Amino acid sequence: MSRPRPLTARQEAVLVVIRVWLAERGHGPTVRESGARAGLPHQSVAHQLGRLEARGLI
Repeated sequence: MSRPRPLTARQEAVLVVIRVWLAERGHGPTVRESGARAGLPHQSVAHQLGRLEARGLI
């Protein structure tokens, strides 16, 4: 059985933003809010969200 690939730095950053935001506010951030917190353009956040969803992490 193969081990799952580790998260990229960007994927990890977006996932951390989502987790912290949920804990602080009780709902998820928008793509733009995630990008602002992670220091990434919203297009990159949208891409990373797709990758995280495909991996079943969100």
